[in-house]
Amino acid sequence: MYHYCEKTKKLINLIGSGNAAYVPKAITCAINTLDRIAANKDLPENVREEAAYAAANLSLSDYKDD
Repeated sequence: MYHYCEKTKKLINLIGSGNAAYVPKAITCAINTLDRIAANKDLPENVREEAAYAAANLSLSDYKDD
């Protein structure tokens, strides 16, 4: 498993155990969040570039958030 931060690990455990709601359309949520990170001029440029790259790749993938 990827080395996620503690906040992410906590939510993985909560969602997996049924103690937190699963987010429908999670890929769309991720793309929108990454786009907001990419647009945030208060963050370092390399972080913004990584977020933009990930958002672009996800948006061009064959995901379906029905």
